[in-house]
Amino acid sequence: MTHRPFRFNRSLPAAALAAATVAAVLSACAVGPAYERPSAPVSAVYKEGPAADSGWLPAAPADALDRGDWWTLFGDAQLDGLMQQVQVSNQNVAAAVAAYDQARALVRQQRATLFPSLTLDGSAARSGGNGRAAGTSNSTQLGLGASWEPDLWGQLRLAVQSAQASAQASEADLAAARLSAQGELATNYFSLRDADAELVLLATTVDAYERSLTITQNRYAAAIAAKTDVLQAQTQLANARADVATLRGQRANLEHAIAVLIGKAPGDFSLPPGEWTTSIPAVPLGVPSTLLQRRPDIAASERAVAAANAQIGIQRSAYYPSLTLSGSFGTGGSNIGDLFKASNTLWSLGLSAAQTIFDAGAIAARVEGAEAVRDAAAARYRQTVLSAFQAVEDQLATTRALAEQDALRREASQAADATEQQLLNRYKAGLVSYTEVVTAQASALSARRTLAQLVASRQTSAVALIQALGGGWHAAEPLPDRPRASQP
Repeated sequence: MTHRPFRFNRSLPAAALAAATVAAVLSACAVGPAYERPSAPVSAVYKEGPAADSGWLPAAPADALDRGDWWTLFGDAQLDGLMQQVQVSNQNVAAAVAAYDQARALVRQQRATLFPSLTLDGSAARSGGNGRAAGTSNSTQLGLGASWEPDLWGQLRLAVQSAQASAQASEADLAAARLSAQGELATNYFSLRDADAELVLLATTVDAYERSLTITQNRYAAAIAAKTDVLQAQTQLANARADVATLRGQRANLEHAIAVLIGKAPGDFSLPPGEWTTSIPAVPLGVPSTLLQRRPDIAASERAVAAANAQIGIQRSAYYPSLTLSGSFGTGGSNIGDLFKASNTLWSLGLSAAQTIFDAGAIAARVEGAEAVRDAAAARYRQTVLSAFQAVEDQLATTRALAEQDALRREASQAADATEQQLLNRYKAGLVSYTEVVTAQASALSARRTLAQLVASRQTSAVALIQALGGGWHAAEPLPDRPRASQP
């Protein structure tokens, strides 16, 4: 049950002045709880971080990621050009930009509620009747109205703060969308370059298998080798050619994915084979606490908590009375010239107030609901922090393991190549069966391809680590007033 508002529709300049004074005095009163960032478990150091003497992750300048363009650490000009297209052409990024613009517009909309609103209205009418004595008459009206709801309990300012926090969360979502698209592009690009390298290896291998087949066919024709040697050589050559076809299909899919990431139709994009820059950049870690500022998803979660906290105060403000000041000034007459006569002017000032007396606990329920939303947002924030630390630790462990494998994989590939050549020579001399040659060739090819894949894995692991660290983005400060961005 709610009281009907009381109104004074006559001249009340003193009452209006008093109400304005009360509004000014009480505007500092805020009913919302003071916001504090939720606590989150933060380690002092990364468990899987490199030891000072391990050497698997070289030291790097601490500001290597602060530039934002983290992909330049790989030193690949082709990748740099593709990344610039992601910035402006990726549709997921464009959607995130639009969502951010919408959030900023909502901030301006909420801020406008702090100020009075003015309305101007006018009308003109001509009326008459059908009777002999009836005549016609004209009437014109012009009026100016104003209304203002003083922010006595900080409700409107809390709504602005909530909108600002939501806009900052949207800005973080935009950064996360960019980082996701950039990371996916880098991963696909390095996988495509790995496919190019493996295709070169397979082309060389097919040539070698063709020579081996010729050797076995000649030996079979000379009755030196068995028919099974020829069949084994044919099988091995056919499998290698099938691997080439499979890898070409995988490369085509990667090329299509890159096209979509840069906002192009796959049919209008091609990425020819090129030089693969196989450098593995050093990724500076920083201390774990900086992750709370670097990760856009963490920042978005924290801003969601701030927005939910402001909503608690907005719901609490329903416990207190609301005041509205209104005023109007108008004039009317039978023709336009009468509008400017002082005798035809009308004006009014009004003050209305309303206070909820009984609502069966509805306001309390809304406050409790807002508090529960805030608590849920805080829990999601802590979970996001934990997941972020897990992602960093996982990628650090993966990076270390891949770095340790590098020298071993190279040693294994060199040994397999030597074994293949020795057994082929021994087969030509008739000292071993062709089955041993086939086994050695298969092992050598596998070792070569594994080594190429290891390089790509180390690069994609570096990309994943950079993503886990938040890329080159930092948590934003409260939004300043600035023009609407038309481009991402």
